[in-house]
Amino acid sequence: MSDSGSLGGGTDTGRGMPSSRMEALTDGVVAIVITVMVIELRVPADGWAGFLESMPLLLVYALSFVNVGLFWNNHHHLLQATGRIDGRVLWANLFHLFWLSLIPYTIRWLDESGFAVLAVAAYGIVLGMASIGYELLVRAIIASHPTNAAIARAVGRDIKGRLSVASYAVAAGLALVHPGIALAIYLSIILLWFVPDRRMERILRD
Repeated sequence: MSDSGSLGGGTDTGRGMPSSRMEALTDGVVAIVITVMVIELRVPADGWAGFLESMPLLLVYALSFVNVGLFWNNHHHLLQATGRIDGRVLWANLFHLFWLSLIPYTIRWLDESGFAVLAVAAYGIVLGMASIGYELLVRAIIASHPTNAAIARAVGRDIKGRLSVASYAVAAGLALVHPGIALAIYLSIILLWFVPDRRMERILRD
C-alpha cells in the first residue's frame, strides 16, 4: 500500500502519519495470533475415538481462524481507503489488536475446561470486544478525515457491525444458560460476514 494512497486519488498532503506502518503492525499481530492458535491444537490420540474427541477444539480453531481472517480482510480494505492517520486511529487499532491477541487464550481455556460455560462466554466477550475495537477504529478513521466523505459513505450505518456486537453480547449471556446456543450464535455471525460487502471496494474503484 502506498503511503500517499488516499480515497479519490492523488497525493495525500494532509497532516498525520502514513497508515502503512500501522498496517504492517496489524499484519504481524494477525500472523502471530494465527500461529499461536495452531500451537494450541493438540495431536489427538490414536484411533477414531481420539480424533472425534479433538473435533470440538478443531472446529473452534476453524471458527477463530475465519473470524481473524474476516477482521484482517476488512481492516485491509479500510486502510486501502485511508491515506494518513492520527493518534486516535493508532490507539483504536491497538485496542482492536489487544482483543484479537486474546483469542488463543480463550481457545486454550475452552480446551482445558471442556467447554465450560464461563469459557464459552469469555470466547464471545473477546470476539465482541474485538468487534467493538474495529468499530472504534472505523469511527476514528472517519473522524481523522473530516473533509473526505467517501469513507463515511462506504461505511454507511454499518448495520452488520452493530448487529455483530449485539449478537456477541447476547450469546455471551446465553452461554451461562446453554453453551451450545452461544456457539450456534457465534457461527451465525460468521455466516453473516460471509455475505460479500463491496461498498469499500466500489468506492476505491470509483
